[in-house]
Amino acid sequence: MLIGGLQKFTLLDYPGKVAGIVFTVGCNFVCGFCHNPELVKVEEKKYQKIFEEEILEFLKSRQGLLEGVVITGGEPTLQSDLPDFVRKIKEFGFLIKVDTNGTNPEMIEKMNQEKLVDFWAMDIKAPLGKYAKIAGCPVNLEALKKSIDLVKNSGVDYEFRSTIIQGWHTLDDIAEMARMVDGAKIFVLQKFIPRKRLVSADFLNKTSLSDADLRQAAKECEKLVKKCEVR
Repeated sequence: MLIGGLQKFTLLDYPGKVAGIVFTVGCNFVCGFCHNPELVKVEEKKYQKIFEEEILEFLKSRQGLLEGVVITGGEPTLQSDLPDFVRKIKEFGFLIKVDTNGTNPEMIEKMNQEKLVDFWAMDIKAPLGKYAKIAGCPVNLEALKKSIDLVKNSGVDYEFRSTIIQGWHTLDDIAEMARMVDGAKIFVLQKFIPRKRLVSADFLNKTSLSDADLRQAAKECEKLVKKCEVR
């Protein structure tokens, strides 16, 4: 596993659970608004490598204190040894949440078959026609569609979520993204908050849609999904 970060405590990233977060290194997207730019490209090695043994030792010491572990990135499903790593964590009794961009349905399917994941969170970056622009690279749209189906039918908790950026996403775009996950339990609209750590400085002056627009969008989305939440 290529691991570039560990957050020892969070009440926000695993809904309803006290958790820790493991950050994997490497992503096949180059979203300009990514808040973890040091974890995107493996070859740049801007991250501080953390060995798997360190993570497991820490988690062993937190048994009974933490309920779950969030594995995020980067893009965790690019790590070929992700299933092995998760098996080791689950031996300590932790629940596992994996954040994914949905580009590796084969890994999602494998982990579903082995019942290794207790919660999936899949990003929906844009309507299909805008995906390459917002992801910053060519995108296999059929892989995304397959991953959406795999997550919806995984038999475990899940959420789909979209980070909404003024000037990049319109209300029509949000409705189209809701259609992509039609029938989902929950679709989350995340407000974009600019920070100094971004892949592209072009996004430092960007904002999200207004609260009123996001609430209206969520109301419209609930015609397609069971629940739409603004976060």
